[in-house]
Amino acid sequence: MIDLLLDGFAVAFTGTNLMLVVIGCLLGTIIGMLPGIGPINAIAILFPIVLTLELPASSALIFFAGIFYGSQYGNSISSILLNVPGTSSAAVTCIDGHPLSKQGKAGPALAMSALASFSGGTISIFLLVFFAPYLASFAIDFGPAEYFVLMVCAFTALTSFSEGSFIKAMFSAFLGLAIATVGIDELSFDGMRRFTGGLHELDDGIDFIVVVIGIFAIGELLLFVSEAKHNVKEKVASLSRVLLTFKEIKDSLAGILRSCLTGFFVGVLPGAGATIASFLAYNTEKKMAGESGNFGKGDLRGIAAPESANNSSAVGSFIPLLVLGVPGSETTAVLLAALITLGVMPGPTMLTDSPDIFWGVAASMFIGNLVLIFLNLPLVRLLAKILQIPKWILMPLIAVLSIVGVYVINGSEFDLILMLIFGVIGFFMRKTGFPIAPLVLGLVLGGLIEVNFRRALTYSYGEFSTFYESPITITLWVITAFSLVAPPIIKYVRQQFKAKQVESASD
Repeated sequence: MIDLLLDGFAVAFTGTNLMLVVIGCLLGTIIGMLPGIGPINAIAILFPIVLTLELPASSALIFFAGIFYGSQYGNSISSILLNVPGTSSAAVTCIDGHPLSKQGKAGPALAMSALASFSGGTISIFLLVFFAPYLASFAIDFGPAEYFVLMVCAFTALTSFSEGSFIKAMFSAFLGLAIATVGIDELSFDGMRRFTGGLHELDDGIDFIVVVIGIFAIGELLLFVSEAKHNVKEKVASLSRVLLTFKEIKDSLAGILRSCLTGFFVGVLPGAGATIASFLAYNTEKKMAGESGNFGKGDLRGIAAPESANNSSAVGSFIPLLVLGVPGSETTAVLLAALITLGVMPGPTMLTDSPDIFWGVAASMFIGNLVLIFLNLPLVRLLAKILQIPKWILMPLIAVLSIVGVYVINGSEFDLILMLIFGVIGFFMRKTGFPIAPLVLGLVLGGLIEVNFRRALTYSYGEFSTFYESPITITLWVITAFSLVAPPIIKYVRQQFKAKQVESASD
């Protein structure tokens, strides 16, 4: 494998491919900052140009891969600075990223995002290189039952967002689940419409980005307008510093490594995606931190976890794409179509039939991550100065950016109306203390839970035993139970330990 990787570097270090890596990473960063566009639209738009240039398949995939994982870097910038997630996976970064920017810590937040993205991306490339064939066979063992239990396991992250009121967190989660059911039921024989109110615009469901931008960006804008009298005299938080301290890096390193592993293995599973990886990683780190954490109010570990996870998930998604020929997300589906158009058929024989493509892309990712870290870190101070713009100027700019981003998705005026509706919902949720993260979690997992539950029962002829028959499902149920039981036990042990410390001190 080392020899094959060196051959891959020989492919990646050609003048054309080096230039394509740099351009792809730069474009990906810019695209990630703009809500609604995303790597899938960028790749679809640029693909005809690549065909015109008659680039080899390896060069084309290197370019598109740079856009893909480069956009994961860019997503965090708008999430942290403006509370506008560019994609679904970046919504988790908003939870701690934007509060930090309000505290004048946008510099360290952006630096941590760059460091975590680089670390997660780089470590996961090593995993890609050495374990691709083995993980591909592991991914094949995941059927609908295994996916359902995995989604249930991911849903236990709800306990991390219910500190204020568990009832409010559950209500938010069920609202997200309800939104996910809107549209045509694809598994029914007659394509039954559900909760569309007779509106054909809702037949395809409600786009995730429309909901997220409405809840986060427009909700924040409405909150600003409602408190305009107080905001007139509000001082912009001064930028304290732009670099991370050694302690901040040390405290986040273990979380970055754990989140990288989580993100990579979730990314290997077709259909799971970076959003689920981000929620799982965030949930794990919040529970690991316990009372020492400040998650939800501005904790750098709350940025490190999802950023490491979504970048490693992006790398992991290339395993089912290249080794199995199975796209794990919309973006990799476009990449699969591009490869087939270029005359390359991904699958188990790709490692032997087209080694230059697989190993060339893997090697280019090492180079791309270096390009991104050197590109993003010097820009931290400049990007953080965006927050120095007065809010009465910045908020209208956010509104324009949100409107353009939502309209670009489907070119639909109806989506803009939905965005405003969800903006109002987000505003009232903020005012009444309902957490937003459970809504996003429910929206992400709702469709996946339902589809895999029904498919599993269909394949097993209605036998519920299918959900606890395989070693994978049993393992996932154990992890789910542990994630629910462990936090109160850990909390109790810590309380007892502190009580003993107080007693010994008084003695």
